[in-house]
Amino acid sequence: SSLYVNGYRIGMLLASGGGLIMADHMPFFMVYQIMAACLLPGVVTTLLAPEPKINVGTPETMREAVFDPLTEYFSRQGALWILAFILFYKIGDTMASTMTIPFYLDIGFSKTQIGAVVKLFGFWATVAGTLIGGVIMLRLEINRSLWIFGLLQAVSTAGFSVLARVGNSLPLLSTVIAFENLSSGMGTAAFIAFMASITHKKFTATQYALLSSLMGIPRVMASAPTGFFAKNMGWESFFIACTLMAVPGMLLLFKFAPWNPKKAE
Repeated sequence: SSLYVNGYRIGMLLASGGGLIMADHMPFFMVYQIMAACLLPGVVTTLLAPEPKINVGTPETMREAVFDPLTEYFSRQGALWILAFILFYKIGDTMASTMTIPFYLDIGFSKTQIGAVVKLFGFWATVAGTLIGGVIMLRLEINRSLWIFGLLQAVSTAGFSVLARVGNSLPLLSTVIAFENLSSGMGTAAFIAFMASITHKKFTATQYALLSSLMGIPRVMASAPTGFFAKNMGWESFFIACTLMAVPGMLLLFKFAPWNPKKAE
């Protein structure tokens, strides 16, 4: 999961950081064309990559491919609560991240400053976060990692409210971006590992697709009203609210990922 998160987050950071730097020197339509061209290597690699060898047989019917995996998952005790946890665990971090670029611009940073800091500090913090997160998970296991990384995500979100109060400070911006990307990388690595761990081996593809698609819902649904909230609440109050949004997901950890899980005798 750490390698997957590394690739995803690095791509996002390079696009946002590099895109902003280019936007200071060329029209946005050219920036988008360059970003679109950067997707081509991934498309070509996917088309040329061989199919993985799997132990279970390939589903032959719609029922085997879709309905049986969903039936197996929803037959579990607490299945809906697990979906609620997946929706809420990173919702505060996601809502805050959606508004970071408008926030940086609004408090006086230039596109080049933002792009340079994101590229310099955000890039390496993301790489470090996912790798450190993977190592910590090996030592502490997934449950405790979810607790620690979830708390770090909440604290990093609160860092934006500090920046909102202080204002235009490049050292503080660098610190906030580095800490946010470090903690977010760690949290996402543990989150993905958790989702993979609760899938049935026979139905891994369909069940993981279901869970990961739910993970993406906050990026669309919860992020939609963030501009309205930020405008009416002010930046500092908005980021404090995003920090508090982490509470429901953390409370659900008591049920699905307790700090000291009971071991089967």
